[in-house]
Amino acid sequence: MSFRPDSPASRASLPSRDRGIPCSNSVESLGKGRLSRMTWVDAVVAAAVLVLLYLTLRVGQGTTVSFSTSQSAKVNTDPGQLPYDAARSLLRMFVALLLSTVFTFVYAYAAAKSRRLERILIPALDILQSVPVLGFLTVAVSGFIALFPGSMLGLECAAIFAIFTSQAWNMTFGFYSSLASLPRELDELSRSFRFTRWMRFWKVELPSGMIGLVWNGMMSFGGGWFFLVASEAISVNNRGYALPGVGSYAGAAIADGDLARVGWAILTMAVMVIGVNFFFWRPLTAWAEKFKNEQAEASEVQRSVVLDFLRRSSWPQLLGGLLRPVGRALDTAGRVFGVDDRPLTVDPLRRRTGDLAFGAVAGGLILWGLIDLGHYLDDRTGLGVFGEPLLLGLATFGRVVVLVVVATLVWVPVGVKIGFSPRLTRIAQPVVQVLASFPANFLFPLAVWFFLRTGLSIDVGGILLMALGAQWYILFNTIAGAMSIPTDLREAMDDLGVHGWQRWKRLILPGIFPSYVTGGITASGGAWNASIVSEVVTFGGTTLTATGLGAYIAKATAAGDYPHLLAGVAVMSLYVVGLNRFFWRRLYRLADTRYAL
Repeated sequence: MSFRPDSPASRASLPSRDRGIPCSNSVESLGKGRLSRMTWVDAVVAAAVLVLLYLTLRVGQGTTVSFSTSQSAKVNTDPGQLPYDAARSLLRMFVALLLSTVFTFVYAYAAAKSRRLERILIPALDILQSVPVLGFLTVAVSGFIALFPGSMLGLECAAIFAIFTSQAWNMTFGFYSSLASLPRELDELSRSFRFTRWMRFWKVELPSGMIGLVWNGMMSFGGGWFFLVASEAISVNNRGYALPGVGSYAGAAIADGDLARVGWAILTMAVMVIGVNFFFWRPLTAWAEKFKNEQAEASEVQRSVVLDFLRRSSWPQLLGGLLRPVGRALDTAGRVFGVDDRPLTVDPLRRRTGDLAFGAVAGGLILWGLIDLGHYLDDRTGLGVFGEPLLLGLATFGRVVVLVVVATLVWVPVGVKIGFSPRLTRIAQPVVQVLASFPANFLFPLAVWFFLRTGLSIDVGGILLMALGAQWYILFNTIAGAMSIPTDLREAMDDLGVHGWQRWKRLILPGIFPSYVTGGITASGGAWNASIVSEVVTFGGTTLTATGLGAYIAKATAAGDYPHLLAGVAVMSLYVVGLNRFFWRRLYRLADTRYAL
């Protein structure tokens, strides 16, 4: 790992007095010392934080106003309303991102550290990824409205939950992959130093997966934008609900056939995406560079104007000093409950017995749920309801395969090129972020015009709309994988004169393979999810419907037909889980055993 003055490794090697770690009774004196040296940079940062908190509180007030389920869904499409709508959408997106990050840490850690939990949690994650956003919304809207009766907070929670379901699975898969492929020697070293579980997570495991986590978080944030219309303009059981936001604004403008207001929504979306990239994601990707695992530091690293400005401020160091007692308290708690010094190998008979018992209990619960679902469908429609979605799923499956293959051939070389060049990354990151964040619904007017003008069937054109929400997972994960390849390995290849196909075969493909598998499995699941909004295209009075499982689920959701909706969601889950089990999981095992750096 490269030794940088501001890296965790370099700070850990310095005495406490040299790296600014206060004694137990010196945090207050440190704070006074920092505040006494306040500069204009500190004043600007403090003012920016206060303004941000004020705006958050002002915008958040609109989430608790009164609301009645009998109200009709009315969206104000006055362009002057867009700044407020944008603020409401941003608040939902960041709350969902925070929840997704917490979920990622807990879920991925549990799956990576427990063989028993892994056998349940990872297949469950496959199923959760396959359940469409509209499927979650159908349940979430009724549940949250009942939980917060008479308040807009119920709809807000439902929308945030829907955005969460479009973000969390990709981040969890990526972080689980980094934990599962953690070098064995790092794990053994942390055990030999008797690190607590918190110290091991904070000092070893989280830094090891930081680059992939940041880039997957960026991609997941884009996935949230993609489903913004479905999350803010909700139609369940023939009843429409709408929240103030750019997504609902665009949905209303599209329904009215108002191209001018659709254009305003597109412009607002582009400004939001570029602004979030400049002020949030760009500083994070530049900061994550210090966690790259390499022996020699790269000659050119990513830079961020915002990050450079923050580094000139004393606030980050002051905040770090104030939070260090929390870290020490967690370390102490870890020692009280015992150091995690379990052996890396467990008695096979004991493990087999425990796995069988755990599997029997989990299998029994799943079987009970399936039997109950079968009884419910048999009473209402009969089990023959599965026949139509199974056949329609074959059409959507064909589109998913074509999408993943073409996206791999197109975006893997592009992602490697971007990941290897910090200068190109600075240029391409905001462009790719805008493209990845663009909801397919915003392009429905253009798509309808193009399909009618050219005579292209929606059965084929739907692949293009599905690609808007799925192909970027492959690109972003490829970029993260290319950035994670140590600079010294690339320089060694240059010194040995290894170029062309041999360079791809010996360095690039093995180096990016684990990240590509993560991108591939989430792109595949994302394509199934995107089919719901891509196989039914509506603008004004014109509706184009493709033959596929996505259109089947969209129709059942709009009509409030729960038996057909459950059958469609179950069949989609079956396709996704089967594809993951028989194809992607085998690649995961190959990545863990052969291609982990």
